[in-house]
Amino acid sequence: MKGKSLLVFAATIALAVVIISCGGGQQQETPAGAPAAGAPAGGGKAVDSATAGSVSGTIKFDGTAPKMRPINMAAEPSCAKEHAGSPATTQDVMVGSGGALQNVVVYLKGDFSQYSFDTSSSPAVIDQKGCQYTPHVVALRVGQPLNVTNSDMTTHNIHPVPMNNREWNQSQPPGSGPLNETFAREEDNPPIPVKCNVHPWMKAYIAVVGNPYFQVTGNDGSFNLKNVPPGTYTLTAWHESFGSMDQMVTVGASEAKKDVNITFKPKS
Repeated sequence: MKGKSLLVFAATIALAVVIISCGGGQQQETPAGAPAAGAPAGGGKAVDSATAGSVSGTIKFDGTAPKMRPINMAAEPSCAKEHAGSPATTQDVMVGSGGALQNVVVYLKGDFSQYSFDTSSSPAVIDQKGCQYTPHVVALRVGQPLNVTNSDMTTHNIHPVPMNNREWNQSQPPGSGPLNETFAREEDNPPIPVKCNVHPWMKAYIAVVGNPYFQVTGNDGSFNLKNVPPGTYTLTAWHESFGSMDQMVTVGASEAKKDVNITFKPKS
């Protein structure tokens, strides 16, 4: 009887070894955009504001800016009427005074795993006004709410086409309430293109960033990323027509890193 028990015990051990060797003890692959194993998920330390610095500068375009093409909205009279005084144009390349480049997503890439950032509860907003998306480019955090509103007297449909997030396509009649969505994973280079299947000229981009250090440039091309912990990072600037450019930047304790400028040139 004792010998039989030993045989059963040995068989049990052997079976356990086989299960482990066949993958029973392997970890599951981390989904794209999810924290890596062992990375703090909201449990890291807060950035020390006493030693944090900032990164600021301007994004510019060097060259002759292409003329924006007029948009024919004759098929949608209510929207065409809103542009009667100033015809609607595309928004691919919008250059301001001194070559300042608008609608550029600027953000920092680096190892922020030791820090914990609160996800903003304030929603980013895209409005549909005059059959155009406003703003043309929007950036938000992973998990941050996005509100899509319709200020037009016509029905739109909002159709983001992501690579790493869930695709959605929703109709929004005039007078309806805002659509509320979130994105679970980063998509910043390139951002998510957005289209309207009803009005093919409507186009926008949504950048989803994994940290709070990002901004979309306005008509002066400037950006200012605040409360940055000391360290070395990659500053990335993305534009829909010119792609992306990177620049290394090192931020010392309490250092205001100024004039970190990036200049795009026309593609050959």
